[in-house]
Amino acid sequence: QVQLVESGGGLVQPGGSLRLSCAASTSIVGFDVMGWYRQTAGKQRELVATITPWESTHYADSVKGRFTISRDNAKNTVYLQMNSLKPDDTADYYCNANKFPTILWGQGTQVTVSS
Repeated sequence: QVQLVESGGGLVQPGGSLRLSCAASTSIVGFDVMGWYRQTAGKQRELVATITPWESTHYADSVKGRFTISRDNAKNTVYLQMNSLKPDDTADYYCNANKFPTILWGQGTQVTVSS
């Protein structure tokens, strides 16, 4: 069974940076799209960023210019570089991979932005 394992979350001060990693147990080249989502208590999971195999990217308006999604096919890993973090970025961040009709999720990694 294919697994996605996130890492890199933690506590950071406002204005700081974190890099999240999502390691897949299989080649990521075969996925139609991979991405990062986030969720806070009582709210729906929301899209943060996506990336295709040809490295076309899409970002939520709230993170444009601050977050960068990238991929390393040789390492079967997708990254989310988060800069200029704000308290509103506090959430559980989830990696997602789609290969129609299958949708895969990681277990999540917590990001807390607080002074």
